[in-house]
Amino acid sequence: MATHTTRMLIIGSGPAGLSAAIYGARAGLKPIVVQGLQPGGQLTITTDVENYPGFREVIQGPWLMQEMEAQAVHVGTRMLWDTIVSVDLDGPKRGEPFRAIGDGGDIYEGETLVIATGAQAQWLGVPGEMELSGKGVSACATCDGFFYRGKKVVVIGGGNTAVEEALYLTNHSQDVTLIHRRDSLRAEKILQERLFAHPNITVVWNKRVESFLADPANGELRAVALVDTQTGAESELTTDGAFVAIGHAPATSLFQGKLDTDANGYLLVEPGTPKTKIPGVFACGDVMDHVYRQAVTAAGTGCMAALDAERYLAEKDFAEKTAEVVAG
Repeated sequence: MATHTTRMLIIGSGPAGLSAAIYGARAGLKPIVVQGLQPGGQLTITTDVENYPGFREVIQGPWLMQEMEAQAVHVGTRMLWDTIVSVDLDGPKRGEPFRAIGDGGDIYEGETLVIATGAQAQWLGVPGEMELSGKGVSACATCDGFFYRGKKVVVIGGGNTAVEEALYLTNHSQDVTLIHRRDSLRAEKILQERLFAHPNITVVWNKRVESFLADPANGELRAVALVDTQTGAESELTTDGAFVAIGHAPATSLFQGKLDTDANGYLLVEPGTPKTKIPGVFACGDVMDHVYRQAVTAAGTGCMAALDAERYLAEKDFAEKTAEVVAG
């Protein structure tokens, strides 16, 4: 077991965590990034990325995260492969740093803590879903909708996320089908009204997706297999793209009872900032953003967290020096 100390401890290594690391390292804070179970975050399981600024051609998600990590290391970040299992956010009250414990027993101490643990899309868990991910199956319409311009797509779900994704996809497709396992939606009424009024959206009620079916000729999605939830009748719906939209789960279990969350478990921050209720603790990326959930917005909030952490440390250093002068 070892103890690792830093002025800026970052938990999570997606676009938010690595952007915070880059800015923190450039400020001389020598940040430590604890990478977690999925180094690089959700982009490491995303194939084509076409909406990240600065690239004229389609790039690969894993490549983009490798480049971000390399840049963070180049400017002075320490990348450590570990999974945090517990955190102590009360250290400053005792005159100690924030502390995190890895699953192997290593201790990570930081004068500031940046939480960038992200969120994971919830999946159906049916055959073909993971095998066809990136080959017609997606959990992000705003990320991948462009690739289905002029094609037939389906959205699976019945809440706000599903309705919003279906409406968004009409920017690219004139044939959008929403599949819901019940006979009514859970989405807000205003969203339902927009959905039902749209001429390019069809709603299929009382159908459960049993599996995603591949075209043997090219290995890409060709249809979804459905079961009627009332009669048990089986059917297939041909489609070019399927978007699973049953919500996201933020990785906030470490902070339950220690930081405030909204009704869906996302960390609450001071509006317009990454500041949590505890001074010196910042949250950035999808762990606090249930609205946009994009790599570029995550990176932006990572930058904000680093800048605010730098200011927090500067004020802390000034206060300590002033106290020393007064005491001396």
